[in-house]
Amino acid sequence: MAGESLIPATEQKEVTMQTLTLEQETNPWEAQAARFDFAAKKLNLDQGLWKVLRQPTRELIVHIPVSMDDGSVEVFTGYRVQHSVARGPGKGGIRYAPDVSLDEVRALASWMTWKCAVVNIPFGGAKGGVICDPKKLSQGELERITRRYTAELIEFLGPEKDVPAPDMGTDEQTMAWIMDTYSMHMRQTVNAVVTGKPVNLGGSRGRTAATGRGLSVVCDEALKALNMPVEGCRVIVQGFGNVGSNAARLLAERGYTIIGIAEYDGGLFNPKGIDIPALLEHRKQARTITGFKGAEAVDPHELLTYSCEILLPAATENVITSRNADRLRCKILCEGANGPTTPIADDILADKKVFIIPDILANAGGVTTSYFEWVQDRMGYFWTEAEVNQRLDHIMSTSFSDVMTYAANHNVNNRIAAYMLAIDRVAYTTRQRGIYA
Repeated sequence: MAGESLIPATEQKEVTMQTLTLEQETNPWEAQAARFDFAAKKLNLDQGLWKVLRQPTRELIVHIPVSMDDGSVEVFTGYRVQHSVARGPGKGGIRYAPDVSLDEVRALASWMTWKCAVVNIPFGGAKGGVICDPKKLSQGELERITRRYTAELIEFLGPEKDVPAPDMGTDEQTMAWIMDTYSMHMRQTVNAVVTGKPVNLGGSRGRTAATGRGLSVVCDEALKALNMPVEGCRVIVQGFGNVGSNAARLLAERGYTIIGIAEYDGGLFNPKGIDIPALLEHRKQARTITGFKGAEAVDPHELLTYSCEILLPAATENVITSRNADRLRCKILCEGANGPTTPIADDILADKKVFIIPDILANAGGVTTSYFEWVQDRMGYFWTEAEVNQRLDHIMSTSFSDVMTYAANHNVNNRIAAYMLAIDRVAYTTRQRGIYA
């Protein structure tokens, strides 16, 4: 895709890197739409299907009253967007964060549609969120928010309709509350209504580390594709939550050198490699990575521009924009987060010939193992962690190969190849099913 831009041709005179505001550039729904439109055009997608697949199937907004610990009542706004159910039930996480917006949830739901199609599992895309700051809420308040949010959406959730999972600000306990609330309304235990649950409630072994494991698999595949050795391969990880910490741990175990960790409250750098198990223990004790003696404290934003073979953003959207993309010095960008790179940054990185492993491929290990959990719940038979990991490794490596083949056959970059492959699969199913009216 060298020389081609994700900014629509009709807007290129008015919308350039100089005139586009940061707010416009970093709108996640607009970023998703730009990539969808570009890939759909490359596929010569029928205009009717284009319209169908571009918009979410359903958008739900709920305003939920919750009794707080001090006796007051607060009203929280929650969202659930179901982008597509053409290939199966909606699938996607629920995030609790103060900056959740409908556009963000729309974008995340659509990314889930394409992500599930890239790894060829029988789900559509969905996503949810509640505007709140979980760090400022008690466990009881979080439980009441979760249960009321679930109750408001009860008609739209279910193993055959829409299956939530954890995301930023939520965890396996949140999923246990959702499962219990849904089950109480159904008057029977329905553990397949969510994934990412505790193992003793029907969760899958291997689920916690699955996204990080998937990232390590595609990093291995990228090195093979580029004929690069693991030995001496330097990695910088941005975000040290569940995804980033597991990716760092697994990559270190495979022989990669983790030279940098960037978090919201500080960064760490050690050119000889950071001892990840020691850092995990430090964070467990201190609840932060700052103050770790085995690395130098550095600015986390500047750390992204340090020289490395692999940069792995694993936190939130819009980390790599027109403001810093030209200063990146990585050879491979492996996207552990959803939407970490803006379309304008994509253009800059293409000129720099950075090999991108796009989010809808790179971080699909989580939803793939969620699919395994859903399957195990429905058949009532559970696999060992080794079996789960073996199946995950196979799907991730096969999907990487599918995207690379698509990129070569259509002469496009990896991101557009992943979108084209996903859109092609969803469009094919939609065309076969027909339009019910």
